[in-house]
Amino acid sequence: MIKDAIDIEKSSRHQKIIGNLGEHLVCNWLSRSGFEVAVVDHTAIDLIAFDPKSKRRMGITVKSRTRNLREAESVNIFNNRKNDRDKVKTICEAFGCEPWIAVYVETKSFADLFITSLINYDAEYRTAENKAVDDWKMSPRWKSVYDKDSDVMHLHIRFEAGTWFRREK
Repeated sequence: MIKDAIDIEKSSRHQKIIGNLGEHLVCNWLSRSGFEVAVVDHTAIDLIAFDPKSKRRMGITVKSRTRNLREAESVNIFNNRKNDRDKVKTICEAFGCEPWIAVYVETKSFADLFITSLINYDAEYRTAENKAVDDWKMSPRWKSVYDKDSDVMHLHIRFEAGTWFRREK
């Protein structure tokens, strides 16, 4: 029997675990799409992907979050006071990659993964150049906008718990 998704009770290392999951989920879906992809341990980017068909090489920064209640809350992408954006661009230039952004957000019952180029993000979604933080908006209205943009890849995953550990309240 399939039951509703289980409540989220985060472990002490959850942020590290969800970060790794987001990176490997992006790797999996790019690999399933014919890309060569690798996790890299480097400043500013998490993955390098190569599309043999288009010869495009992508340096991808992945932002992953788990949300209990504030599912429509934005995800911070770049802290501009720390020059995060410039670091991504510099590393991508060094590796001959185009800078890309991936955002993975999971909730109790579903997850969304979005991937787009930094060029597309800047042209369509960056609200101001002088903001302290650039973010990816997660409200239903913004998700609808992203789904209409052919330059934003979107994967939606539903969670259903069969038999799984259930914590007593």
